[in-house]
Amino acid sequence: MPHHLRGIAALLVVTLVWGTTFPAMKDMTGSLSANWIVLVRFALASLLLSPFLWRARRADLVQGALVGVVLFVCYVCQIEGLALTSSNRNAFVTGLNVLVVPLLGVLAGRAPERRIVVALLLALAGLFALCWDGGLSWGRGDTLALVAALCFGVYVKMMEGATRKVDKLMTLTAAQIVTVALCAALWLAVKEVPDGAAAARYWAGVAEALRQYSTNLVYLGVVATAAIISLQTWGQSHSTANEAAVIYAFEPGCAAIFAYFWLNETLAWTGLLGAALLISGMIVSQWSTERPSAALAPE
Repeated sequence: MPHHLRGIAALLVVTLVWGTTFPAMKDMTGSLSANWIVLVRFALASLLLSPFLWRARRADLVQGALVGVVLFVCYVCQIEGLALTSSNRNAFVTGLNVLVVPLLGVLAGRAPERRIVVALLLALAGLFALCWDGGLSWGRGDTLALVAALCFGVYVKMMEGATRKVDKLMTLTAAQIVTVALCAALWLAVKEVPDGAAAARYWAGVAEALRQYSTNLVYLGVVATAAIISLQTWGQSHSTANEAAVIYAFEPGCAAIFAYFWLNETLAWTGLLGAALLISGMIVSQWSTERPSAALAPE
């Protein structure tokens, strides 16, 4: 098989795996807090990617730490939102992050391209249809997913600048993943872990939840984060920007399919229409001659 077709196949696998992360995390939100899910997922990935930090430049580590803090906020908002809404809605709303980067350019005074205006109109129409799916109006979970999308957009913009400053891209990636794990651990220690008599019950509950969902957590940390980042990097080096953009745009659709089989979640006809419009907007927004800057944004 030619390298080009292998690259496309690799990106298809990446998108499919990304789609599974939404129901995989949603499945745990009733027993584990967002911080625990983030901590375990990224701690496992950190162990596997730690060799890339060996003899790393201080400047590369600093860049990784900066974007890692923003990525931590992205995931906390996303998983908190997952606990309050369906995983397919969360996936489609979070997918709007591809529109944030060009919109940041508009806010900076740059004239919007025609494709961005069309993409935004499609996305807004899709969001309206999706958020009335089955009579369910906009809720707090959807708001958190939208905040996550905005944060992911800021993260992507920061990554765009960071990738131009570092010597080794995988060092940047490993540094940010370690930073996410450290931020989650610090947040747990300061804000979540109780003192006194409640501490014993808390740790017993966490231990039971970690045991119950160990398969989900290992899958998220080892496969969906550490392994997929490496596969994505290779796949994008053997495919075009437009091919990558179109493939990535179908991630929320993959999430909806896996949510149906994993969690028995469904979409009514309005939700399906909204999903189609959102995917169309994502494709239009990313259709360019430049390689997508979100190349290393793990889902």
